[in-house]
Amino acid sequence: MGKHFLLNLYGCSSVLLNDENFLLDLIENAAIASGASVLKTVSHKFDPQGITAICLLSESHISIHTWPEETKAAIDCYTCGSANPKIGCDIIIAQLNPNEYKLNYIQR
Repeated sequence: MGKHFLLNLYGCSSVLLNDENFLLDLIENAAIASGASVLKTVSHKFDPQGITAICLLSESHISIHTWPEETKAAIDCYTCGSANPKIGCDIIIAQLNPNEYKLNYIQR
């Protein structure tokens, strides 16, 4: 069915993890670089902090959930077809610059 990457980031900038516009641009750019087709990107900002955002793709989705107070984020990059979600993960890692991360892959 597709390629599914589960990415956990630790030790990221709490400012970036709470910047809704930055995260929306980040996951859209990750999707485009992966060769996916963006349908719609939506988000929700929690009070007092934290964001959930999802980029809906023709090929599936990229989502991010952040905990700025803990400097953590959880990301799903799942695509079918010829898109390469690993490229999106690499972009997200580079832009959020975590102290540590864990990347798991599931062939679905």
